Amino acid sequence: MKVRQSVYDTYWKTAAERQEIFYKKLSKIVSPLTNDPIFRDFKFCNVYRASDRVTQYLIKNVMYKGNYTQEDTLFRIFLFRLLNKHETWMRLEKILGKVSLTDFTFERYTKALEKIKSEGKPIYGNAFILCANKVFGYDSKYENHLALLENSFKKNKIATGLLRSKTLRELFENLRALPLIGNFMAYQIAIDFNYSKVFNFDENDFTIAGPGAVRGIRKCFLDTGGKSGEYVIQFMVNYQEKEFKRLGINFKSLWGRPMHAIDCQGWFCETDKYSRVKFPDLKSNRVRIKTHYKPVNNPIEYFYPPKWKINDQIRSGSIL
Repeated sequence: MKVRQSVYDTYWKTAAERQEIFYKKLSKIVSPLTNDPIFRDFKFCNVYRASDRVTQYLIKNVMYKGNYTQEDTLFRIFLFRLLNKHETWMRLEKILGKVSLTDFTFERYTKALEKIKSEGKPIYGNAFILCANKVFGYDSKYENHLALLENSFKKNKIATGLLRSKTLRELFENLRALPLIGNFMAYQIAIDFNYSKVFNFDENDFTIAGPGAVRGIRKCFLDTGGKSGEYVIQFMVNYQEKEFKRLGINFKSLWGRPMHAIDCQGWFCETDKYSRVKFPDLKSNRVRIKTHYKPVNNPIEYFYPPKWKINDQIRSGSIL
């Protein structure tokens, strides 16, 4: 493989800088968070997917709050990630009392989402572009998604098949077989399931290069030698320590947890975004960064899957 050195090095440098910003925010340092004008002006995801605000809410309030069966947990995660907006989830809980497979009916949840929509509030987050065809015959996206949940969890009991998955790849393939779920969304939901108590697969065993990651890979590499996007992502996982050392970078990991495939995949997306400003001559089908950075006065109390064994380090204030 042949790298485009300037952009390839930017991948590692910006990952380190974004982690510096993460820890400064955690330490309640207000200014300056960074001297990088691109990071100052535009919004970027965290290096670690599990650190992003919506995923943090998912982990704390959907996966690890309350006492639910495995099937219920999968249903809750699935619904949350389809909506991908924690404000919608909070409103659903107020309307329904609780969100669970046990009391789920298509009619009841449709009425709840219709009520939220009538209040003039968006139902969906904008991080993912979801497939929105009318496969179940409904005009609205949310009705088709609720029909997907009804068909999958109530009528066809797909939770049983999901629970039998022996690998992350098999879990992905079982999700990918569902209507309205493409490769990227199946991978995202599989990772979410794996954050929960239900599964404990090695995240580095399988990955999928989403559209943004593919754009980032094309900018970082002049030639991948015919290697797949998934191969390149795994390459980044394996060589991260070596590359940070080569560049003289002291990368502050997530309390000792290195970047995993889902994180390296995501950082290719962010490198693509960053490069639109830093390297504007590198053309793709995206030419600008849509979202400007706006400080949010709502600090996150970080909580990660307990099996990662890093939550005690957060409370102690240590940084590895």
